[in-house]
Amino acid sequence: MSPDSLTRGSVRSAAEVNEQIRALWMRTGGTLSSQERAEYELLVVEWAAAIRADVIKAA
Repeated sequence: MSPDSLTRGSVRSAAEVNEQIRALWMRTGGTLSSQERAEYELLVVEWAAAIRADVIKAA
């Protein structure tokens, strides 16, 4: 996932991103390498953006 995709906004729902986060943790057994940590951080940012978008839509 590129940082540019985050700039344009999340295309995926918060639930979809959350599933990917859970899969990452399961795949790694709960221990992240430096590369996996970077992936996790990008996913968390994308998840937060999706949550904010959902809150804005609801308001």
